[in-house]
Amino acid sequence: MVSELSPRNTELAGRRPPLPVKIVIAGGFGVGKTTTVASISDITPLRTEAVITGVAAGVDDLRHVPDKASTTVAMDFGRIAIDDDLTLYLFGTPGQDRFGFMWNDVAEGALGALVIVDSRRLSDCYPAVDYFEKLRLPFVVAVNSFDGEIAHDLDAIRWALAIDDNIPVVPFDARSRLSVRDALLVILGVALNQRQQGLTAGAGH
Repeated sequence: MVSELSPRNTELAGRRPPLPVKIVIAGGFGVGKTTTVASISDITPLRTEAVITGVAAGVDDLRHVPDKASTTVAMDFGRIAIDDDLTLYLFGTPGQDRFGFMWNDVAEGALGALVIVDSRRLSDCYPAVDYFEKLRLPFVVAVNSFDGEIAHDLDAIRWALAIDDNIPVVPFDARSRLSVRDALLVILGVALNQRQQGLTAGAGH
């Protein structure tokens, strides 16, 4: 009879489970949130999408995304293991203002957020930037490249969004797993640095 307490099982028994970290993926309508989660997730993403009807098409601006046939109406969910000690849980928000009432629930308990921007229509991401600034949740602005291009340079985008210099603005491609990974690592760095600053400031009192 083989004992269940093999060397491998002993090792696993003494290993701590990976730390779960929640990251919010936000931004305007059709900026690439669902694509971002799908590109990086280790599991088949959970999607809550609905077909864009003629009524919705009259409300949502489809000029820059004419091929978009569906939209997220609740959230996208994915998971990525960074290493043995850290697992990210990704929660994508719906982009339309009429679904904004869900954001508080999605953002609760998050370590940080990735705000995705389409540089061709910056105004669509203003609500997300304002939301996370008011929430005081660390966030990174990720400028998605459509057709391999970004319409404005990053300094001009930072100026247009009126965000502080300590908030990173990075270019990325929502279709690329490596590009999404790099953007998520920036969020982790910003969030951990902000938390460390908070602890240091608290210790000084």
